[in-house]
Amino acid sequence: MLSSIGIPGLILILTIALVIFGPKKLPEIGKAAGQTLKEFKSSARDLTDDVKEDSDVKK
Repeated sequence: MLSSIGIPGLILILTIALVIFGPKKLPEIGKAAGQTLKEFKSSARDLTDDVKEDSDVKK
């Protein structure tokens, strides 16, 4: 989904975020978004591992 945005769309999104939140708040928001994405990926990986483990037990 993100790959369909393209560079101009990404620049537009960043510009809008800069206007809305300001330059002082933007790094904090970026850090929080990065941590959230990291936790989401970790949870998804754990869930995938659990599903694989369960399917191996059933065999």
